Amino acid sequence: MHFTELDPRVAALAAKVETRIPEMIKNTVEQILEEMPVYGDAQFVPRAELQTSVEVNLDFVMRTLQGTEAADLSQATATGRARALQGAPLPELLRAYRIGLTEVWNKFVELTAAGERADMDGLVSATKAIWALIDDYAEALTTAYRDTTAEMLLSHQSRRSALVEALFVGGSATEGTLWDIARVLELSLDGTFVVVAAETPKLGQEPLPQIENRLRDRHHASAWRLTPDLQVGVVSMRDPQASSVIIELLQEKLVGRIGVSPVFSGLGNTARALHLARVALSSLSPGSSGMVQFNESPLAGLVASAPEASVQLAHHVLQPILDLPGDDRNVLLLTLRAWFECQGSTKLTSERMFCHPNTIRHRLKRITEELGRSLADPADIAELGAALRALHMFPDTAHLPPPPAQRVS
Repeated sequence: MHFTELDPRVAALAAKVETRIPEMIKNTVEQILEEMPVYGDAQFVPRAELQTSVEVNLDFVMRTLQGTEAADLSQATATGRARALQGAPLPELLRAYRIGLTEVWNKFVELTAAGERADMDGLVSATKAIWALIDDYAEALTTAYRDTTAEMLLSHQSRRSALVEALFVGGSATEGTLWDIARVLELSLDGTFVVVAAETPKLGQEPLPQIENRLRDRHHASAWRLTPDLQVGVVSMRDPQASSVIIELLQEKLVGRIGVSPVFSGLGNTARALHLARVALSSLSPGSSGMVQFNESPLAGLVASAPEASVQLAHHVLQPILDLPGDDRNVLLLTLRAWFECQGSTKLTSERMFCHPNTIRHRLKRITEELGRSLADPADIAELGAALRALHMFPDTAHLPPPPAQRVS
């Protein structure tokens, strides 16, 4: 505290000034309303509440300067907390206090206008006391305001984090709460979005630092959370061309693997989109750096929506090739995948793999023999395509033993 022991001359002057407290209250309120739009427009503090606050604080100041009450700053603390909860800006709040205490000082000056020496000495002492009170008030008020703001921010962040978690978990976690989630996260309930999943370089380290602010600068709302292995976020797309802007931001200072979901509508579909973003990320080799957006084809969506069943299908269909030695297995799988990507054209497949068409035909013949399936049968082709898609999305399963078949009773 800066306020020290009171000079008796200050108490004597204060007793005279106190008779003018109604005038000081009126002048202070009028000046605040005239000079400070935030109070004049009653944006945060109703006028009746401002009037009461000025009365209480000036009454406390006068009693303190008369020595009838110790320098108790609980009122300043209470005001600082109340204004923080109301969202009133701190600089304006401090300015309002200075206006009130300056009004008190002006009344002391008027009493000593005659220029008597004793009164001048008293004014000097009163000035010191008033400015000491201003310092103490400002310190107590600022501390209370900032502590309350920090509490509010922490509470808001905790709630925001819980709502983001519920959004990404989906299911019953979001039933009946989507509107509240959209409101708090400032996202459109029926908007268009993408989900991003970025691999963390180290535990607790963001691979996309300041991404929410960077997106906001481009007028894209988003919500993010950090887990031990991923930083995930849902990004609102304000127009159809926004995808390229978002991709550009994600690629700045790219580190590690990033998966992006297909564009989707409706905030309630975020959980499924997160799964697809994770699938896209897993399609990149561990330890590599790059970004992949999930290609939403009906087959890809089917495989991604049922990973365990898809892996079981891949092993059931491709197991004879998966059991071959490494070089043989890789060559045949690459050939089969290239054949699919080239729409079944032996010529295009040979050009892609830089070998003779007869070599491709020989490999395809061996594939059909190993698998016992025909590349001319639509049913076999559909199963092979789904199996290759599953193997591509979940590459770590290629070297695992096949999942046990479900027992049917």
